[in-house]
Amino acid sequence: MKKFMIFAVMMLSAMTASAQQEVGTWSVTPKVGINLAKVTDANDASMKVGLVAGADLNYQIAEKFAVSAGVFYSMQGAKSKDDGIKTTAKLDYINIPILAQFYVVPGLALKAGIQPAFNVKHKFKIESGGSSAESDYTDFKTFDFSIPLGVSYEFSNFVIDARYNLGLTKIVDNGESSKNSVIQFTVGYIIPFNN
Repeated sequence: MKKFMIFAVMMLSAMTASAQQEVGTWSVTPKVGINLAKVTDANDASMKVGLVAGADLNYQIAEKFAVSAGVFYSMQGAKSKDDGIKTTAKLDYINIPILAQFYVVPGLALKAGIQPAFNVKHKFKIESGGSSAESDYTDFKTFDFSIPLGVSYEFSNFVIDARYNLGLTKIVDNGESSKNSVIQFTVGYIIPFNN
């Protein structure tokens, strides 16, 4: 039993070893995950699940402070259902998050920044009574801007990241005040590179 406990402690220590980079170093972190997206000011809107994938470039400025910039393909939008009619707005963006990261303890970081984004695909789907129709909806804006807020944990070169992207700009031109609202979960692998 004593050997098992020692082994368990060693394994736990190895699993929780921080992958936080050394001061003055660069790394790239490919990530993949899911979005839980909706739009604000739509009373009957529910969250739409979508994929997100991309990479961050990170620079460790100080022991407790780092910055990152990334490029991500992000499937967003919203769903709603009213009187048996289901509508889905499919909005795909190229997101460019630029974040400051503050390490509370080694490996655990709080993040905040800005995120310009470009709408690259927009479809609107309506389903009713077993039939469906899909079309382009031309009123969606090309540019979006949001504030990402999040937390991440790094261990053994892996990183788990959770963010909330608070949309600041309207997503349509037709006078509605709907904005993106996205909860995002990703996993990634930190690849340090030599200076």
